[in-house]
Amino acid sequence: MANSIKFIHTNIVAKDWKKLAQFYIDTFNCIPYYPERYLKGEWLEHLTSIHDVSIKGIHLKLPGYQDGPTLEIFQYSPGKTPGSGMVINSKGFRHIAFHVEDIEEILALAIENGAKKYGKLVETKITGLGIIKVVYIKDPEGNIVELQNLRKP
Repeated sequence: MANSIKFIHTNIVAKDWKKLAQFYIDTFNCIPYYPERYLKGEWLEHLTSIHDVSIKGIHLKLPGYQDGPTLEIFQYSPGKTPGSGMVINSKGFRHIAFHVEDIEEILALAIENGAKKYGKLVETKITGLGIIKVVYIKDPEGNIVELQNLRKP
């Protein structure tokens, strides 16, 4: 019997979860998925290997999905623990991508909401896929977000 597998969320560890969540709500029309989370206890210490850890945050429903995967924005206390390398409460991720109809419009809105442009807006043909128009931005906490529009020629 095969296991059933389903993708459920992507996590961003934030400096200020409320501000970062608001950026994704205002810029990408993400919808808060309540309740807000406040997690604490021995079970969480065992799970994270962090003494006296607590997590506050929220899940956001992603645009284009009714009951699809969510964007989980959490803030840890304590923040990054001593040591080197990736740990569960390290900040950020490499990037998340959103398909948008009008890249220039969403780029302007993102910048208005605190994002910064990262690289240049490019348009190119990708053989077998179509024409892609794409740009990277950094959200208000420096996480990279890709805005893309892929269309058939």
